[in-house]
Amino acid sequence: MDKGTIDRIRKFITDRGWSESHSPANLAKSISIEANELLECFQWSETEYDLEHVKEELADVIIYCQDMLDKLELDVDEIVNDKMTKNEEKYAVEKVKGM
Repeated sequence: MDKGTIDRIRKFITDRGWSESHSPANLAKSISIEANELLECFQWSETEYDLEHVKEELADVIIYCQDMLDKLELDVDEIVNDKMTKNEEKYAVEKVKGM
């Protein structure tokens, strides 16, 4: 994510004094709630959905994830690359392709 966007998220949270109430547990709950709101966009149809609503709910998930990264002092590139390494080993192309 662009540094300007990350800074904007951080400023939004700081300006409202939300950092104190945004514990890792509360953020995990919020991510789950927003992810379910995203899922709700596809509740009745997998092909007919409101793209603007999907974008809003997906953005909410991403915003809470960035807040959790900050709260836990994690680097998104580092944790994603660590997980991708594990995924590449677990789901090696020669094991899964063509299954």
